[in-house]
Amino acid sequence: MRITATSIIALRALRRNKLRSVLTALGIIIGVAAVIAMVSIGNGAKSQVEGQIASLGQNVITVFPGSSNTGGMRGGWGSSSSLTIEDAQAIEREIAGVVAVSGEVRDRQQVLANGMNWNTSVLGESPGYLSIRAWELESGSMFTEADERSTAKVAVIGQTVMTNLFPDGDPVGHTIRIRNLPFKILGVLKPKGFNFFGSDQDDVVIVPTTSAMRRVARRQNLSSILIQAQTPESMPRIQQDVNDLLQQRRGGREPDFNVRNQMELAEAATATSKTMTALLGAIAGISLIVGGIGIMNIMLVSVTERTREIGIRLAIGAHDRDVRLQFLIEAMILSVLGGVFGVVLGIGVSEIVSTQLGWPVLVSTLSVVLAVGVSAIIGMVFGFYPAHKASQLDPIDALRFE
Repeated sequence: MRITATSIIALRALRRNKLRSVLTALGIIIGVAAVIAMVSIGNGAKSQVEGQIASLGQNVITVFPGSSNTGGMRGGWGSSSSLTIEDAQAIEREIAGVVAVSGEVRDRQQVLANGMNWNTSVLGESPGYLSIRAWELESGSMFTEADERSTAKVAVIGQTVMTNLFPDGDPVGHTIRIRNLPFKILGVLKPKGFNFFGSDQDDVVIVPTTSAMRRVARRQNLSSILIQAQTPESMPRIQQDVNDLLQQRRGGREPDFNVRNQMELAEAATATSKTMTALLGAIAGISLIVGGIGIMNIMLVSVTERTREIGIRLAIGAHDRDVRLQFLIEAMILSVLGGVFGVVLGIGVSEIVSTQLGWPVLVSTLSVVLAVGVSAIIGMVFGFYPAHKASQLDPIDALRFE
């Protein structure tokens, strides 16, 4: 009951100086709005990066080629590859928890079809590639293990290739020419868009690994090996097992390969956005502190202006805790209302940024709850000193105050 009555008195006191109350809360409103907007923009950027990483596949471990050392000349990672189809087959056969493996061969070729041509990426992959990349077909089907064993001249193409070579119809069943060799189109992939590295994932022709090695790229080794783990939890163990197996297959000589998992790539890719989100949130949080200082300043002025009022309340029997509670509630009302309006303003600014600038934004419930909670704590912390000062006034001196 005491809290209810004191809250009513506090609200009446704030209404007496509406403009001053609004201007005092403005600092909190701007601070909370800045925090919500900055964190939302940062979370949006982080979510976009995570989505792009996820488009590369689920639970993926990649074996990259190692470095070369010829005549004292040392190359960097990827300058020499000793990865073979047999390595990929051994991984799939001997390591538990592996769902799919694809030996990958990367190349670029001029592709001809339908009286047109297009320069695109030609990937040699195993049939499990679509499972690894979590990629679905829009039409047709994927080539099979039998196609890979027989070095079949078959292909699956991406949306960009289809648009540029077959703008008027379904290309399934038609033929494209790669290095002047005819490859029958078995299927068309669903669009994926650009990846984290800025490459068009749909600008691709996928053929069996053996066909890419013997007919297109004409090389003996793989560009990399893609591995799909059964669960995210098993990825570190499988990564170590792959490393041990490949090292064993090479007779213990110095490693000429590098095993990386998707989680490492995701962490590296989102590290910058996490740092920027924290930095922007911290900078915006400073304005909350400034708003709290503004509340303290105005509450101290209010205590001075209402000294006689405080003295009368104390003289007629009010306890010092009642006076302290009244001023503390006033400060918290200002800060909480400022927090609520700040959240609304922050969400509005985020939506404007998203609509006008095309930036991804993500307003999280946690950031909203934290912003309002922090604003209430700021009101309590910065309002305590003025409230305590008011409660410690001597009734006689307060009544004499002019």
